[in-house]
Amino acid sequence: MPNYRRSGMHGGTFFITQVTYQRQPWLCTEIGRTALRHALGHVRQSHPFDIDAFVLLPDHFHCVWTLPHNDGDLSKRMRLVKRVVTKYYGHALGLSADVSASREKRKEGNVWQRRFWEHLIRDESDFAAHCDYIHYNPVRHGLCDTPQQWPFSSLHRLTKKGVYSPDWGGEEIKSLEYINLGNE
Repeated sequence: MPNYRRSGMHGGTFFITQVTYQRQPWLCTEIGRTALRHALGHVRQSHPFDIDAFVLLPDHFHCVWTLPHNDGDLSKRMRLVKRVVTKYYGHALGLSADVSASREKRKEGNVWQRRFWEHLIRDESDFAAHCDYIHYNPVRHGLCDTPQQWPFSSLHRLTKKGVYSPDWGGEEIKSLEYINLGNE
């Protein structure tokens, strides 16, 4: 089995994708949103990080997180977020997907896909391109016609701050062309 290595860069900024187990569409439900919001808040108390951009879709989420200058343990934060959601809300989610023997052996539930995808942000243009990708993602998935129509996105907060114009994303975004995650 491969030994996956994460960057671990102290103070790094990371683009992250986390998918639900068997792509079950529970994340945008009331209980799913509450569970994830609670887990993020809980983990940030003991292991701080900034959430620079975020979008929640029915079966996955994308985000950009910046870690503190003295810490590079992204994996611990993701593991804890997933654990809090599973431990405190897993039963309430009422998920019906069976757990494989491999997952049972590892004491994993039927809430999250085992691993997450991560990319270390290289520079300002990489940061901007990944934020654009995040905010345009609901349109790519056919969930809405414009990014502003999707309620579960940091685009609204960033528009109020003046980072994005109110009509951003009305046309295809050129910076999205080079980002190909291969997992959607």
